[in-house]
Amino acid sequence: MHIHARAIRYFDMIRRCGSIREAARHLHVASSAINRQLLQLEDQIGSPLFERLSTGLKLTAAGEIFARHVITVLQDECRLGAELELLRGVHRGSVHVAAVEGLNADLIPAVLTQMHELHPGVQVHVRTCGSQQAAQAVIQGEADVAMGFSIQPHEHLHPYATGRFALGAIVPPLHPLAQFARVNFAQCAAYPLILPTPHLSMHALLQPLIMRHRRALQVWLETSSLELAKTMVESGTGLFFQTRLGLARELRERRLVHLPLKSPALLAPELGIYVRAGRSLCPALDAFNRIASAAIDRRQKEEVALLHKEQACRLD
Repeated sequence: MHIHARAIRYFDMIRRCGSIREAARHLHVASSAINRQLLQLEDQIGSPLFERLSTGLKLTAAGEIFARHVITVLQDECRLGAELELLRGVHRGSVHVAAVEGLNADLIPAVLTQMHELHPGVQVHVRTCGSQQAAQAVIQGEADVAMGFSIQPHEHLHPYATGRFALGAIVPPLHPLAQFARVNFAQCAAYPLILPTPHLSMHALLQPLIMRHRRALQVWLETSSLELAKTMVESGTGLFFQTRLGLARELRERRLVHLPLKSPALLAPELGIYVRAGRSLCPALDAFNRIASAAIDRRQKEEVALLHKEQACRLD
């Protein structure tokens, strides 16, 4: 469905591409036609929407304001189309998700499976990226929903649902630390470490612990890949830090052990589902968010129960 002026669509594509030529290539329209629409739009608004730089086009202050309006308009158009289809008995639509890698092993597959069972006509697009990149994708209108850890509050982000999950050290079952219910950072620092790069939200969470330690660390690997880190931990070459999310299979098969970290401050990063503030949710997006939020709530309750059970077993 395309019910709004083409100038709005042309503007949005220029914003995304940073170039009239690239926008024309994506839209399969002549560059001159797009430039003409942009000039008419700027004339109607009474202000330039882009700065013409040697490196490309950059939004002006007026352009930033207009961009927020355009994103809302285009997202509402998607919602309108989905709601009209529902009136005709057609259950279709699409959802664009930006999510962190750690959710790909278990949480997102479970959400997608349920989504497909309940709404088989809805197409889901999943993009893997860092937490802050996921948030920016929603703010910029490039994704409908972001799923990530420790996402900073933003005026254009609305938290649909959140849950907290304990950060812990992961080690093989035969590691000397595996006998403990919880460990502190000093205990972990006695062994070779695998640390997350700044790309991962865990990096910022660990920095206060590292700074307080004040001793040389045996860091033999830094990585932004959770899969690589898990593989190396399983091989016995070092220990890594993450939440239980993404470890379901390894913990169930007893290939890894998760040891919550003891620290002065609670180390339980917040996993959130975020949408763009002020937008109306189309039926497909609302359905996805409901399923995802229920899955997070269920995992959070399971973790609390499991922690209590593990602590009781170790005390015995």
